[in-house]
Amino acid sequence: MDTSRGFLFITYKLYHHLSKLEGEHKSHCLNVFLSVMKYAWKKNGYEARLRHETIHKDTGLCRTTIKSCLSTLNKLNVVKSFRGKSGKTYIVNEVFLKAEKLYEPIKIAVKQPYDSRFTATLEEQYTLSNIDKIIGKNKGDKDRTINELATLPLPDLIGDTKNVYYCKLAIERKEELARQKNLVDPRIIARELKKISKETNVRYKEKRDFNIRNNIKPWEK
Repeated sequence: MDTSRGFLFITYKLYHHLSKLEGEHKSHCLNVFLSVMKYAWKKNGYEARLRHETIHKDTGLCRTTIKSCLSTLNKLNVVKSFRGKSGKTYIVNEVFLKAEKLYEPIKIAVKQPYDSRFTATLEEQYTLSNIDKIIGKNKGDKDRTINELATLPLPDLIGDTKNVYYCKLAIERKEELARQKNLVDPRIIARELKKISKETNVRYKEKRDFNIRNNIKPWEK
């Protein structure tokens, strides 16, 4: 039998669906279901042609119990069965499954023979990133380090896996600076409030209207 199958995930939906059953019958039905799944493959639409004898070898259950469990699974719409010429065909309801992945054997790396012609220099093997340089330059000065890191592009900070702590603080500082940039200058707010206050002042409105009617321009005095 082909054993190149990946992991098979049975959802909690199935387990709770079988909660309608009581006592050992629930565990027997789950056992029979797993036996059917041993032969029901995704590439075949989760269909398997089985005899009761095959399920008996997998589960150790007697044929009467197996028949009862298959009947129950059929009624619960978990495993549908159809009679064929040699045994029955069982089709598993994919609603109770999580998609499986095919297993791919792990490739073992093979060490290549040493060749001095391709020996990299120390400079080629290890190049300091801008993040490393800033942290090294400002060692001991946390605030200055974070402020300088915050000037770097965001993808560089997110992609760095070596200085996660400093990069996280730099990203937060970068976001803080962006928020501050979008804030309105308090002096502008004060000026506009003063303007609104004047516009709503009755005496000011009367004086302004008087000047307009008499073509008086106070700023030219």
